[in-house]
Amino acid sequence: MSAVLHDGTAMLGRHLRRIRHAPAITVMTQTMPIVFLLFFGYVFGSALAMPGAEYRAFLVPGMLVATAANGIMTGMFTAAQDSHRGVMDRFRTLPVSRSAVPLGQSAADLLTTAAGLVPLLLVGLAMGWRAEGGWLRTAGAFGLLLLFRCAATWMGILLGLASQSEEAAGQLGSATFMLPLLSNAYIPVDGMPAWLRVIAEWNPISAVTTALRDLFGNAPVPEGAAWPVAHPVAGSLAWCAVLIALCAPLAVRRYARGES
Repeated sequence: MSAVLHDGTAMLGRHLRRIRHAPAITVMTQTMPIVFLLFFGYVFGSALAMPGAEYRAFLVPGMLVATAANGIMTGMFTAAQDSHRGVMDRFRTLPVSRSAVPLGQSAADLLTTAAGLVPLLLVGLAMGWRAEGGWLRTAGAFGLLLLFRCAATWMGILLGLASQSEEAAGQLGSATFMLPLLSNAYIPVDGMPAWLRVIAEWNPISAVTTALRDLFGNAPVPEGAAWPVAHPVAGSLAWCAVLIALCAPLAVRRYARGES
């Protein structure tokens, strides 16, 4: 365990230095949520039945979760880049714990995400959003958000290691922007067709978004929804546990075997 922590810390430092020297992707992934928040909040908000201020309070938790879901894209791209440029092969020749390499990437992503959420939250506050559920529930909401980001990152790492090329990982990663659209992150699902509503409510993003809205005190839990949305905190924890339990061991195994 001590070797894993030592090697994982070294890999964490490597990824943080990598982000510092090549900040373009980080800047883009942190800037786009703010652009979308402003766009959806002031353009789409005027077309919905909700008043503008109410919709923006509804939207901010969804945008936070959509940002966390971007861990699939960033994790996939970073892992694919290291894998197909021979960096992973070099690490395998070193006396480094096999789990430390993907663990370091996941930890670095989590730290940069936590820092990157600050500008998004400041913009949300400027737009009128408030956390009204008390400090304890608010802390729980942010903890759940970062746990979901961790689960999304591990999924991305696994997909990146399994990708056939950097280009394929980039194309598949870009397609993940559809996931928040098939959820309740941006709009209520009440007006969707029945079959589409089922898909949206079983989307993990919907459970986490509903949990954040409930914990922040921005919107009540909807009645008559699918189980993960009707019990959003338990549903979110279940989704995160399943994703991490499946993706983390498979990602470590994929890295250790060096499969392409």
